[in-house]
Amino acid sequence: MLLQNKNAVIYGASPSLGGVIAQSFAAAGATVFVTHKRMEVAQKVAASIRARAGLAEAAEVDALDAAAINSHLAAVKQKAGSVDIIFNLIGLKDTQDMPLVEMELADFERPVHIAMRSHFLIATAAGRIMMEQESGVILSLTATPGGIGYANVGGFGPACVAIESFSKNLAAELGPYGVRAVNIRSAGSPDSRPFKEALENATEEVRDFFKKLEADTMLKQLPMMEDIANTAVFLASDLAGKITGVTIDVTAGTTAALNYKVTKIPFSR
Repeated sequence: MLLQNKNAVIYGASPSLGGVIAQSFAAAGATVFVTHKRMEVAQKVAASIRARAGLAEAAEVDALDAAAINSHLAAVKQKAGSVDIIFNLIGLKDTQDMPLVEMELADFERPVHIAMRSHFLIATAAGRIMMEQESGVILSLTATPGGIGYANVGGFGPACVAIESFSKNLAAELGPYGVRAVNIRSAGSPDSRPFKEALENATEEVRDFFKKLEADTMLKQLPMMEDIANTAVFLASDLAGKITGVTIDVTAGTTAALNYKVTKIPFSR
């Protein structure tokens, strides 16, 4: 029970990755406060956790609204006694599959604005509480474009880079108070909702794109949602007590270098 007696707040806790991470936190012993801008979504995730004997509460919180964030965190602190872990997983409403030279400014800047506003508001609100209690972990999530140049991702790539930089700076400021900030970089999970929706009526071109994503990794496979959740549980636990100010790469080696030219060589003893 790596997170026994810990209180975790998750923003953007949908039935996809956010829900899997929330469930993993609860399974590790944490009391999970799941939030979403729509109450019914948060309630669905919380109910799923409770159905497996986990501890969870749902709340409607707009992660772009400072007053809503502060009010909810204050309520969690008052009820639970501490805010030990926060994880911002809200969607960035990004536009992709289009060259930058063909993109409208509004579509480019939207994910950057959402990323920076939500991460600033959530992390600073939680940071003030964590500084006072002299403990806490602030987690964030980015993707492959945060580590390498990647074509046709619009403002999503710059948003990922900005989140990673913000996490490092936050760690530097909050470290003296015993508070850690760590980012997780994922290559995208085939079992997540966006991937499944894209593959439902996919053309051959789309299927080839997903095959290339796998081929670009060193391990020739993409991380599943469970892989990201397991990493998050470890980073939120005391086992990772000296890890802060870094991005943990869970891209199966993609951001170390593109490896699509390397083929698997048969090996015999």
